[in-house]
Amino acid sequence: MHTVRQIAKEIVAREGGYVNDPDDPGGATNFGVTIHTMRRLGLDLDRDGDVDVRDVRRLTRAQAVDIFVTHYFERPRIAELPDVLHATVFDMYVNAGGNAIKILQRLLTEMGFPCSVDGALGPQSIGAARAAYDSAPQHLVDAYGIARRNYYFRIADQRPASRKYARSRAGGKGGWIKRAEEFIAPRFHLSATQFQERVGTWG
Repeated sequence: MHTVRQIAKEIVAREGGYVNDPDDPGGATNFGVTIHTMRRLGLDLDRDGDVDVRDVRRLTRAQAVDIFVTHYFERPRIAELPDVLHATVFDMYVNAGGNAIKILQRLLTEMGFPCSVDGALGPQSIGAARAAYDSAPQHLVDAYGIARRNYYFRIADQRPASRKYARSRAGGKGGWIKRAEEFIAPRFHLSATQFQERVGTWG
């Protein structure tokens, strides 16, 4: 089992370096840390009195790892979930914030372990996750990964500008789908044909 810091380093590697895609609501991002997060944390790295794109560019890998461990794992209480969920929920929290928790809460409720879908982990949600794991220890991670994948598809269904993250220029699986499937057993990966059927209405 990887440590949380090892998982955070893997997330940083997965996120890549500096990007500022106008189609990404996150805005300027470096190693997965958005300018909005840096402003919220007051990370004025060039000490010029504000947090702007220059500060995002200055962010280091080590700083990104520290931010993720503290603000995307410890504070949201992901550490209190069953260990098998740590990597996938942590990764999704970096990618989607509180929606990562909402996806889990909806899944748990569908599995018969109801909890409030509010995007925050509390005793009810943590207890439900532990009960669900005890009930289906071999299936919970795959079920969450599939729910992640479906979440990405729904965003792309509703927002054409986001489809480039779910489908590559060549027409195959895009970064979002590949990322979700990193946490799903191979037998549950979509085949090329299944993927094309899923995105066929996108044009």
